Amino acid sequence: MASLFTGRVLVVNNGARDELDTDRELGCSLENKVLLLYFGSGECPRCQEFSPLLRDFFVRLTDEFYVERASQLVLVYVSQDETEEKQTKFLKTMPKRWLSLPFEDEFKRELELRFAVSDVPAVVVLKPNGEVIVGNAVEEIRRMGPACFRNWQEAAELVDRNFLLAEDFDDLARRSITDPIRRLKYKLNKKTKNEEKKEEGEESR
Repeated sequence: MASLFTGRVLVVNNGARDELDTDRELGCSLENKVLLLYFGSGECPRCQEFSPLLRDFFVRLTDEFYVERASQLVLVYVSQDETEEKQTKFLKTMPKRWLSLPFEDEFKRELELRFAVSDVPAVVVLKPNGEVIVGNAVEEIRRMGPACFRNWQEAAELVDRNFLLAEDFDDLARRSITDPIRRLKYKLNKKTKNEEKKEEGEESR
């Protein structure tokens, strides 16, 4: 999926407005995930109705308050806002994990044409390889909420790396916490054994 944005910059919707502009950064953020392209506008009445639903949908699948591990889901906002100020104002009300194209990037128009987006709001759901799962998932999200992600996950045939990475991390955490204790215990045992040997040597004299 990173290939769709090769040579582009994606902006993270956090206070720092960090940019993902290298193949490695884009790969880490987009690969092996279901990608949502959200074509919308902060001032469109239909978008004003739908955007809070999409925000809640995304948060419930990715925020640790609701789920133990974030779902393999990423969203890129393809702005249809009239000005950069309006885009910025809208994004301030949306999740910090959302990504967006810079306002001035003409690639937004190319994405509209590629995915035949003629009206907003529109949510295009893509597999990691760029194939379309759903041309416009707005009604599906309205009707099913977060439950529809399972259908997309199956269609995308994602490798469930979240659990593997989490297990590896847990093992590493356990090792990092207990290793100093084990090393201390080993030193104490070694010291005790040396003292015992020393005492045995003194007794044999």
